[in-house]
Amino acid sequence: MITRDPHAFFEHARGLAPDFGSAIARAAFLVAPDGFARAEQSAGDNRYMAQAEAFDAARAGAQHRALHQALSQVLPTICFAGDPDTPDALFPNNVFATARAAGAAPRYLVGRMRHPVRQREAERSDIRRFFEDVLGYEEVDLSQQPHPCELTGAMVIDRSRGLGYAGLSERCDERGAALMHRAFGLRATLLFDLAAGEYHTNVVLAVLAGRAALVSPAGFADPAVAAAIAGFYGSRGIVLDAAEQAAFVANAIALSTYTLWMSAAAAAALRADTAQALASAGFAVATVELDAIEAAGGSLRCCVGEVF
Repeated sequence: MITRDPHAFFEHARGLAPDFGSAIARAAFLVAPDGFARAEQSAGDNRYMAQAEAFDAARAGAQHRALHQALSQVLPTICFAGDPDTPDALFPNNVFATARAAGAAPRYLVGRMRHPVRQREAERSDIRRFFEDVLGYEEVDLSQQPHPCELTGAMVIDRSRGLGYAGLSERCDERGAALMHRAFGLRATLLFDLAAGEYHTNVVLAVLAGRAALVSPAGFADPAVAAAIAGFYGSRGIVLDAAEQAAFVANAIALSTYTLWMSAAAAAALRADTAQALASAGFAVATVELDAIEAAGGSLRCCVGEVF
């Protein structure tokens, strides 16, 4: 099922059991910020990206290493080398993703990036060989077709129910979303337009271990869609304000059942009501300093590729 109708989507979703697959990843992968610099092509439609003079490569590298060390205490986490020719590669979840749907062989996806500077990332044979030759995952390569589909940047997934939330922008069109729906093997996908100036869904929405959601209505072209998503998760559908969105609160990720990871700046921006709602949903918030990395227009969730 792929639809723009929230009512039809959630009527269907309410009949689905949370038995599609694991809600949390088995492992994680990162790409080091080698050659960390402002990517001018990406900056054209990423309003969160700072000016070039704000980029501090040494600080970004140190923070990324600290992130790697912190996540390794929670789950197996590997880090691939970066490449100065691909300065956005430290955000690999847009280019590579994995799926392990119930009853299906595990697979890895390669996304179709909008900008040529990011399309080069999809050509990396080392990451492809890791998934295919080492892990034995089947390949689904979307990188050569013409429709942008920037994987789990553009589509936020409720892995426990097999639901996709695809925010449409210049980085994901309807056809690209349909291709991802099939590639991830999802049961249902809701399509909606992001607000003007937004580029990725995972800046305005996070589904947390299948049982809660962070939703920023300001990032949706139609706030009623945001309200419908939050409503589906009931008291655990946590609505963020614009300041929390700007601090990357929605760019958080649950990598274990009861721990939510976000940047230190995001955690500092949490309103008391938001922090209480997360605690009530059973989440402890873990943080890493990522201000240098956030200058590149993404935060913690963007840095983390998940292995299901």
